[in-house]
Amino acid sequence: MADDTAATETGATAAVPSIDDAARGAKRKKLFRIFGIVLVTIAALWGLWYVLTQAGRVHTDNAYVGADSAVVTALIAGPVQEVRVAGTQAVKKGDILVILDDADAKIAVADAEAALRQARQRYGQAGANADAARARVTARGADVGQARARLRDADASVDRAQSELARRESLSGTGAVSGEELTAARAALQSARAARDLAAAGIAAAQATQGSASGDLGAAEALVRGTTIDTAPDIAAAQARLEKAQLDLARTVIRAPVDGIVTNKQVQVGQRIAAGAPIMTIVPIDTAYVDANYKESQFGKIRIGQPVELVSDYYGDDVVYRGKVVGIAGGTGAAFSLIPAQNATGNWVKVVQRLPVRIALDPQELKAHPLRVGLSMEATIDTRGN
Repeated sequence: MADDTAATETGATAAVPSIDDAARGAKRKKLFRIFGIVLVTIAALWGLWYVLTQAGRVHTDNAYVGADSAVVTALIAGPVQEVRVAGTQAVKKGDILVILDDADAKIAVADAEAALRQARQRYGQAGANADAARARVTARGADVGQARARLRDADASVDRAQSELARRESLSGTGAVSGEELTAARAALQSARAARDLAAAGIAAAQATQGSASGDLGAAEALVRGTTIDTAPDIAAAQARLEKAQLDLARTVIRAPVDGIVTNKQVQVGQRIAAGAPIMTIVPIDTAYVDANYKESQFGKIRIGQPVELVSDYYGDDVVYRGKVVGIAGGTGAAFSLIPAQNATGNWVKVVQRLPVRIALDPQELKAHPLRVGLSMEATIDTRGN
């Protein structure tokens, strides 16, 4: 009886672990099913999120901030008298950056002003000469008239002398006219003829003088014909030289061409700079843009006008810029490098090329969070609209 009781207790003890193992197995299977359901749910939610928000978006972290920087150069040569800005300083368009010594420029302006006054005097003198030449032509015309009148008078005197001689010659046979009177009449005729020849020569001389005066008048009028004191060539040239001198004087003050930040300053007080030498660079950060280099395999749906989201390492993920694709480069960087790659070789290995995409940024966002040229960006283009 005791042995039967012991066997019963032993069997009951062995059955208890089997029941516990079965319970634990069922619990484990239930947990696996729940875990599987959770994974599937998460995967479905992630897939739905990706389809709704990320599908059709192309991303790159190979993007950098750029700007159309303005290189400030000296337009005239001269020593530096004053430098009013420092590197990293923000300036506005029109602010004075550098002042050059203007002593030589002021002398050049004074010389040009004197040359202009002299040109105006010469123009006035040319006008007066034309008036005087015109008066001389009129006077020579009067001389010609007088010479012609003297010729007519000489012709009349010749006619009278001829008549007197003819009358005396007709009376010489009657003894009414002496030989002396006849000789005197003949002499008078010769004198009258000589006076007539002299009067004719006087006309020729007067006409020649009139022609010379007309030539002087033409030369004098040629200097002023069709012009005014403001349009005469000499005066216009002198005015242009004065304006050039004034422009050079104004260029001794070098001003900022755009709003931006001063960088790469290369000028010091006392330094003599040459015309055309760069002295600093102004970076217009308010008009900065981003050049994002996308892989060629990503360009299937990239189009101009598509929206872009950008994040800068400078501000972190908290600041998101919203831009727009405004252009796609005409070639890869390798195609326009100084030494282009030579792919027609035996050891050629294909490398996925990248093509720059120009992205314009929102000016208001740039104003709120300014960027600097060369900063790294992450760009994501939304291609779902095209």
